[in-house]
Amino acid sequence: MPDTASEIAQLRAALTASEARADAAEAELAQARAVVSTSEAMIQHLRLEIARLRRAQYGQTAERRSRLIDQLELQLEELEAAAAEEEIAAERVRAKTTTVGAFERRRPSRQPFPEHLPRERVVIAPPTSCACCGSGRLVKMGEDVTETLEVVPRQWKVVQTVREKFTCRDCEKISQPPAPFHPTPRGWAGPNLLAMLLFEKFGQHQPLNRQAERYAREGVDLSLSTLADQVGACASALAPLHALIRSHVLAAERLHGDDTTVPVLAKGGTRTGRLWTYVRDDRPFGGPAPPAVIFHFSSDRRMEHPNQHLVGWQGVLQADAYGGYNDLYRADRTPGPVTSALCWAHARRKFFELADIAGQARGAKPAHEISPVALEAVTRIDALFEIERGINGLPAEARLEARQRLSRPLVESLHDRLLTERARLSLHAPVAKASAYMLDKDRWPAFTQFLEDGRVCLTNNAAERALRGVTLGRKAWLFAGSDRGGHRAAFFYSLIVTAKMNGIDPQAWLAAVLARLPSLPVSRLPDLLPWNWAPASNRQKAA
Repeated sequence: MPDTASEIAQLRAALTASEARADAAEAELAQARAVVSTSEAMIQHLRLEIARLRRAQYGQTAERRSRLIDQLELQLEELEAAAAEEEIAAERVRAKTTTVGAFERRRPSRQPFPEHLPRERVVIAPPTSCACCGSGRLVKMGEDVTETLEVVPRQWKVVQTVREKFTCRDCEKISQPPAPFHPTPRGWAGPNLLAMLLFEKFGQHQPLNRQAERYAREGVDLSLSTLADQVGACASALAPLHALIRSHVLAAERLHGDDTTVPVLAKGGTRTGRLWTYVRDDRPFGGPAPPAVIFHFSSDRRMEHPNQHLVGWQGVLQADAYGGYNDLYRADRTPGPVTSALCWAHARRKFFELADIAGQARGAKPAHEISPVALEAVTRIDALFEIERGINGLPAEARLEARQRLSRPLVESLHDRLLTERARLSLHAPVAKASAYMLDKDRWPAFTQFLEDGRVCLTNNAAERALRGVTLGRKAWLFAGSDRGGHRAAFFYSLIVTAKMNGIDPQAWLAAVLARLPSLPVSRLPDLLPWNWAPASNRQKAA
């Protein structure tokens, strides 16, 4: 019997040791998983930083780089979440054993919470007696503060403006203060609500029906027709400000122009409309004028629309090779011909598609499909972009001098090289078509216009940046409800994108404009333009 008891004790000890080893192995495995997850997240974070630095250094050379950054950010988000789960799992397993050291995940240092946020002190009830000896003689020696960032759900309120009536004891006439002005006729919505409504629809691309559904969940029922009525009223109220921005844009000596498709609801489906943009941005050559943009909508892409948009304007138009602008370049145009300056990014894109090195690395494009002529053209054009990055922001005279000295020899050499190679190739060869796009006798002077005018940019990226929000928003609002809706969207895009170009929060600016506009004299209207307006916080700092 004693032998049996001894054996049982030995078996129990062996089982306990085995369970301890199993717990230790499980803890080590969980820790290893946490280390791997954290390492993967760190690698992805570094890849994302490298992609961002390359984009900042070399500019937005292709849409695929922007998509790559979006994909990396999504992957980083997933890896960070997985690393947090693995870390928590490792901590739970480690609590069962004492043989495995703690694993501490490296996290990026968090910046302190902004000072302007209000602080709410929640004081935990202090102890009434010593936890060690039970004495009640406690004296405060300090405190530890733990800050937690919290958000307060959006609060709705009704502002009651009271106008008291008084009667005169002598003449019995009634006296009463005048009624307050509202941003819109028969107004019931405050300026902040209107600004939020407009910015979410045209800046965040949230249709009114989705906004109405969200407001209803928050306890405020506002019908779609009620919200749409306020949008139309705001368009009418903001029309004078829009006119000032349009005048400012058309006062420029150089404009960027581009257009994009806009699906428009039609009977039995949708049809394709167009949204046009004209951008004034003098910052590349150190111009003092603030940047601004104007949008136009049309139901088609006929050339009559650019003629109407730029009637009476003369200057340099940077755009693509769309033939609809050709009437603007006629010598007999009134008040004079517009000078054409074409985009080198468009020309480069045609060669880049034939010399897709990244596609070859992914295995999507065999090496024999890479065109050496296209690859050489891309390399030469990239050298021009490198020169432009070095002179960006300099005065027009300095930019012109650098281009004459550095860029002109490269452009002439590229021109001769493309002519030579095109003569050897079939006219139907892809490289020959890409070369013909640039070497056309009517286009080549427009491509080389930047060598004659220091104000001209090498690309039309300013217009493409202005349209970027529209191209992203199409996935949310799908289509415009009518031609009138397309014109209204162009109206508000002009205001919102102009505010963004001047580094102004569009929603805060719209709220301030709608609050001041009803009582502001017409002579003071320019004070509300984005480049003349300053947030209240900035005005307080200046004071």
